[in-house]
Amino acid sequence: MEHNPYSLGLDKNAANYAVLTPLSFLERSAYVHPDRLSVIHGARSYTWAQTYARARQLASALAQRGIGTGDTVAVVLNNTPEMYEAHFGVPMCGAVLNTLNTRLDAEAIAFMLEHGEAKVLIADREYSPALQKALAILGRPIMVVGVDDPEYTGPGERMGSIDYEAFIAPGDPQYKWKPPSDEWDAISLNYTSGTTGNPKGVVYHHRGAYLNAVSNIISWGMQPHAVYLWTLPMFHCNGWCFPWTMAANAGTNVCLRRVEARPVLEAIREHKVTHYCGAPIVHAMLLNAPDELREGIDHKVNALIAAAPPPAAVIEGMQRIGFDITHVYGLTETYGPASVCAKHPEWQSLPIEDQVRLNGRQGVRYHLQEGVTVMNPETMEPVPWDGETMGEIMFRGNITMKGYLKNPSATEEAFRGGWYHTGDLAVMQPDGYVKIKDRSKDVIISGGENISSIEVEDVLYRHPAVIAAAVVALPDPKWGEVPCAYVELKEGRTATEDEIIEHCRAMLARFKAPKRVVFGPLPKTSTGKIQKFVLRERAKSTSAIE
Repeated sequence: MEHNPYSLGLDKNAANYAVLTPLSFLERSAYVHPDRLSVIHGARSYTWAQTYARARQLASALAQRGIGTGDTVAVVLNNTPEMYEAHFGVPMCGAVLNTLNTRLDAEAIAFMLEHGEAKVLIADREYSPALQKALAILGRPIMVVGVDDPEYTGPGERMGSIDYEAFIAPGDPQYKWKPPSDEWDAISLNYTSGTTGNPKGVVYHHRGAYLNAVSNIISWGMQPHAVYLWTLPMFHCNGWCFPWTMAANAGTNVCLRRVEARPVLEAIREHKVTHYCGAPIVHAMLLNAPDELREGIDHKVNALIAAAPPPAAVIEGMQRIGFDITHVYGLTETYGPASVCAKHPEWQSLPIEDQVRLNGRQGVRYHLQEGVTVMNPETMEPVPWDGETMGEIMFRGNITMKGYLKNPSATEEAFRGGWYHTGDLAVMQPDGYVKIKDRSKDVIISGGENISSIEVEDVLYRHPAVIAAAVVALPDPKWGEVPCAYVELKEGRTATEDEIIEHCRAMLARFKAPKRVVFGPLPKTSTGKIQKFVLRERAKSTSAIE
């Protein structure tokens, strides 16, 4: 064996090694900035010292009830202080946080509570009708803690036999929490929004949560003490790890129960919000809001845009109203964003059309992710950097999930060849930036020709009357399938099917233009993603116009 002097007597010990956990960020901010505002929600506000104490009380209260290492605590909550505290208090006692989508039906909730073996459910009273049904389906006892947010005045009964404040009251604000014994230990469980079959449980570890929380700061260039507006649901990929990011940043979390143009813009103006995240539909909503709602916002606002690739019209429009947009890309399996369209200063001197084209890409790996690439999924060979050859986007590194809970076959398939397979089709551009083309299931094959639904959607968004658009395959007896556009118009605007089709024909090869246009509200998830699988089912039940 080859002699290596650096391997002798230089071992890990308590002085030179500690497991990585994002819980340490909260401890630090409470120590360094105890009196700085941590969370604002309507009339309520807390400092970092108070948030740390409340998180420890929650951890202590859970521990007093026998909750510990490996136990699951599920929550059905809006973006409120309780949801923020759960991101720290639950893992502080060794448990795993399972944030559930507030739009789920009773059957889906029951499945997740059973599959994740949840022992505690913390729930907002707004969702009591679905949750009561879910608990009846579950058919086993589970501790339920109710949250009655003063900002909510709508219907719904408080859940459970104990209120959240009463539950944490006997908890110790000086609770001596311990870091996990291994940074590979699970910190959270997030279920994918599967369109077929049961959703998969994506498991995050403390190391990945720590690293992506830091990556959010570095890759976005966040200044210290940012003011972050919660337009992104914290239940979605743990809010892209931003609950932990904001503790590291020692900034201020501005909470919102509802994402609507007026309250979002009022919060930005009142609290001088510097950062927020959202799907393209969220940015389009702000872009198309009445001008008077944006009056008085004269400071720089930074926004991350993700989910579906952002339409060029949205990037360009937000830039024109003074919001600085950065595109990120990722999935539940990569802790939210794991690649970023890193900007180059010289791009700013280019015409705005070129800036939009460059800034609308999925880009390069996050600082603390090891790799993102485009490969042929069969041969596992990288595609050439020609901007033409399609392949599958793949990730590898520390901000990739542990795997799928109780699903070894799906985990093995997802990690085939030593990379995480996203299912998204893309090209690698000559500068090494990834440009997504479509989900594999969203490519429309018409007469043997591949049509990118994203390319058609990008053109639809350039029509002045369109606020949202989605393109799916429509069965066709001659061509197999053709593009069908589902279009949502801006308030007060009108357009005809022929007008939309001609608009597309003027900017696309003729065969790529939609053969049918359907007007009306588009089905969306709670994070603002358009539910294409719903539209695909609708399209299957109709036929194309010759």
